[in-house]
Amino acid sequence: RVARQAAPANRESWSSRVGDFSKARKSLERKPLSIERTKGSEILFGIAPCSLALSQSRRDLFRLFLKQSSGSRRLVMSEFVLQATARGVPVHHVKRRELDALCRGQVHQGVCLEATPLRFKSLEEAEKPDLGDEESPNRQLIWLVLEQIQDPMNLGALLRSAYFLGVDRVVTSQRNSCPLTPTVSKASSGAMEVFDVYSTDDLRSFLKAKSAEGWEVVGTVSKPEDVENVPVISCLEFQWNKPVIIVIGSEGDGLSVETQLLCHRMLAIPPGRVLHPGIESLNVSVATGILLHSICSQKLRHSD
Repeated sequence: RVARQAAPANRESWSSRVGDFSKARKSLERKPLSIERTKGSEILFGIAPCSLALSQSRRDLFRLFLKQSSGSRRLVMSEFVLQATARGVPVHHVKRRELDALCRGQVHQGVCLEATPLRFKSLEEAEKPDLGDEESPNRQLIWLVLEQIQDPMNLGALLRSAYFLGVDRVVTSQRNSCPLTPTVSKASSGAMEVFDVYSTDDLRSFLKAKSAEGWEVVGTVSKPEDVENVPVISCLEFQWNKPVIIVIGSEGDGLSVETQLLCHRMLAIPPGRVLHPGIESLNVSVATGILLHSICSQKLRHSD
């Protein structure tokens, strides 16, 4: 009788051990493989950033990681293999969870690339005389200057718009600004991989120097009533008749007062309706896209 009573307890104990083993095995299966990174490298992610980084010679490239059995994207992945082979970059086919771990859960589209980071260029490099006839009086030049843009998604979107709309150069302040990270490259849809971005540790001296050279320095503002001592006009009224610098301020605070006072004029975007309090401004990258299009479309009209 005693043995019969003990049997259920033994079965229960055995069943518990089997359950624990099964859980441990599943946990092991879920755990991503550990991929040791090359010192000083970062992980680019997404089809456009990785493809453009492979096609350019601006980064040192270490390894390309592609999702196994990519299905409908098999042709795209084959192109990646060809690109990587041409550059001598080893290709690793891994599971999705390995890619998720590599880029910390970002949207990788089945592709990650281990590479050295991109750095800002110095303004000394920008001044090298390799611009051909860009500096001729009839050439319409437009530079975009960014003061303390900290959000990588906004910085990426700004670079994408600047590249698309024909901005000649982007300069950012070193202080309190976002570095050129893989997230910025993804948000720029890879524009960061082909478009140089410059940096200065003395934004005000830079703006004063360009103003002395005959450039027009134009700031941006969402609420015209907040600006004192600098004329504010609608972006629709702006006439582009000399090299121009468009200065964009940070997401929350806009341009600093010191920078505003270095601007010849401030541009505002007229709203299409009476705005409800609290919804009175645009995202900085959207506003910049509108302003740049308003100005750059004049270049297109003049070149016809």
